[in-house]
Amino acid sequence: MAKGNKKEPEGQTTICRNRRATHDYAIDDTIECGMVLVGTEVKSLRDGHASLDDAYARIDDGEVWLIGAEIPEYLFGNRLNHKPKRPRKLLLHRREIAKFAEKADVKGFTLVPLRMYFKDGRAKLELAVGRGKQTHDKRESVKKADAKREIDRALASTKRRK
Repeated sequence: MAKGNKKEPEGQTTICRNRRATHDYAIDDTIECGMVLVGTEVKSLRDGHASLDDAYARIDDGEVWLIGAEIPEYLFGNRLNHKPKRPRKLLLHRREIAKFAEKADVKGFTLVPLRMYFKDGRAKLELAVGRGKQTHDKRESVKKADAKREIDRALASTKRRK
């Protein structure tokens, strides 16, 4: 994690994050889901290789699919290695899929993967329903983050002086 500021929950190790997601989307709701993977994908993830850039999720026939996520081929894999950008099925209960499908069907909302991690040895994905931000919304978010950073710096410097 960046500079050790945030602690991960016990039993979780983050593989990758979609850092653009919180910049490009206003996150409404999140859910944890499992993934259907083949052996060489798991080995590649354990090495810490994955990318959620340009990834999104889609609901087809009552199933949720992760599209565009890249898990590079395992270096020591043989001819049975996986395809890096293949669609991957996400594991959710029917009622969770129905709830998320209802939210994602609203115009302007989409299913965005936020992070991929191991939880107790199993690969998990944090999936969110988000609404795309306009340019002015993005600028406002950057201004708020800068103001919060300045306030935190000022508070930290006053604590050091005491």
